[in-house]
Amino acid sequence: MLKRLQSLLQWLFMRMEALFNAAFGDRLNPLYHLGAISFFLFWVVGASGLYLYAFFETGVAEAYLSVEALTHGQWFAGGIMRSVHRYASDAMVVTMVVHLLRHFAFDQYHGFRWFSWITGVALIWLVYASGINGFMLPWDRLAQFVTVASFEWLDWLPSFGGTLMRNFIHPASVGDRFFSLLSFVHIGLPLLVLLMMMVHVQRVPKARTVPPRRIGWSLLAALLVLSLARPVLSQGGAADLGTAVQSLQLDWFYLALLPLVNGRPLGQVWVLAAGGTALLVMLPWWPPKFGRRQKRQSRAVVHGADGSETQLLLREGETLLEAGLRVGLALPYECRNGGCSMCLCRVTQGSVEHRPYQRSALPDALKAQGKALLCCALPVGDVVIEVESPAGVGAGAAVHTGRVVALELLAPDVMRVLVALPDNRSIAFRAGQYINILLDDGQRRAFSFANPPNENAQIELQVGRIPGGRFTSHVFQGMRLGDTLRFEGPLGSFVLQDSTRPILFVARTTGFAPVKSILQDAFHRGVQRPMRLYWGGRQRQDLYLLDLVEGWQRQHANFQVVPVLSHPQPQDAWNGRVGRVHEAMLADFGDLTGYEVYVCGSLKLVEAAVPAFMAQGLGEDACFTDAFLPAATPGSQATSGTGAE
Repeated sequence: MLKRLQSLLQWLFMRMEALFNAAFGDRLNPLYHLGAISFFLFWVVGASGLYLYAFFETGVAEAYLSVEALTHGQWFAGGIMRSVHRYASDAMVVTMVVHLLRHFAFDQYHGFRWFSWITGVALIWLVYASGINGFMLPWDRLAQFVTVASFEWLDWLPSFGGTLMRNFIHPASVGDRFFSLLSFVHIGLPLLVLLMMMVHVQRVPKARTVPPRRIGWSLLAALLVLSLARPVLSQGGAADLGTAVQSLQLDWFYLALLPLVNGRPLGQVWVLAAGGTALLVMLPWWPPKFGRRQKRQSRAVVHGADGSETQLLLREGETLLEAGLRVGLALPYECRNGGCSMCLCRVTQGSVEHRPYQRSALPDALKAQGKALLCCALPVGDVVIEVESPAGVGAGAAVHTGRVVALELLAPDVMRVLVALPDNRSIAFRAGQYINILLDDGQRRAFSFANPPNENAQIELQVGRIPGGRFTSHVFQGMRLGDTLRFEGPLGSFVLQDSTRPILFVARTTGFAPVKSILQDAFHRGVQRPMRLYWGGRQRQDLYLLDLVEGWQRQHANFQVVPVLSHPQPQDAWNGRVGRVHEAMLADFGDLTGYEVYVCGSLKLVEAAVPAFMAQGLGEDACFTDAFLPAATPGSQATSGTGAE
């Protein structure tokens, strides 16, 4: 029964994540930032609460009047703050519960995760207690109902024995001291919530407590719009303990249990609440493992693009990403939930089992090459992996600031951008690697080095225009000489291997950029291996440097180029190959055994080409890919440096 429920929730979450990826993109998918969003909402609740408390009077007679003065006397501030305070509190309950359900659905609460699960359950109860206490303070009819029902429920416990309800038999029993106590509790409980939140994440390596800025600003805007459209108001006038509350509009996010206090025996309500909590607390150890042998811990050897090597000892159920971050390894990652491709790696020895992930993040063509997602990969025994970033403990990709020194239109939709570092500095990189352009809101756009390492006084990027693309649109419409760019790198492992096999390159449009770097570097180093490039595009203008490449063919006997157009136009006067670029190569090589193939272009190209190449004898260890998707397309993610948006 438990597994069936998990499977159903897992199916639901995977489809919701895919839908949100299509709407917002994987970097801004709120389902990947639930914990950070909860932290953000807590600070919104805290800030708005401090403003309200500055004007709140804690006396019985003054409480209702001060809240009304806030709501109506200064609606532009106090009224909006009251509504934001309430709606942010409700939203925090939603994000916390969905966060808990997601971890339950994906079975992320067993083993070493028990601590985060248990503290999360305690945290939810603290938030509920703080919220219910907050409903008591306005001292309207809703506050009267919440206070009486809550104390009646607590009074059932033997330790109280009916003493709490005596305070509500006569209106005179509720005095200013009582209200001072309620106010004190409403300050103390949020402090406990904050403490428990910090405890909750202290065992989660690199836990994020701040969501992306665009999500934060969007949440604030939504809360303000909701506050203006439907402001929170007091209900039924001031509290009157001499009369019973007849009808109310309840906040079902916090007060769902309280109506049961009036309609059912109090003991049953306690059994429901305590039993549900006990069930959640027991889940990490259910089903019990009586007499089961403890599994041997898996080991992983992580090879970084910088040549470093780190050994990891993984706990049962721990992903490669979790293990690496736990020991301080600088690994590439973003969503941590199998929705993007930032943590793509190659499994060179051993095998891994994958937790559920979005196929857009790891297409079958890449998986067939031994690629895996660090955030979802569970080693089956010992493994050896290669990652596309520095993997030294405490290391990371360096961040640089450069200046645009040249802009050249290579084709109507391709711009060459030259970037120089200050003080004539240069960056050491390997041909085929890329950099991440850092945008103002922390998002990244990946572009390959188009220049060879021996010509590194400036960085050459070849940027393809993406309709609606945020960064590429700026390059073509707003970028000027002298503009500054922040970027990190070098990154990536799409580099020429040290072997004697003949080389075949397959590139489409701006997928030529890293191939250009690799070829020029090979010519410079005197590589004599046979090399052939199949370069494809729709029209002649897409092969924007074909004259340069044909010049290489005349200069180097071991190099050939085969240009291919899929949709040549009459004005192209094209006499060359026509069709899909990878099919042109397949037509020329019926048996790819003994060759080394490098594929660079769109994900569709990689998905189509790689299985076809392997079907004609290409070995998995001889196929290297650099696939990308334009980040302007909702839900897509640039997985390489070949000119994504």
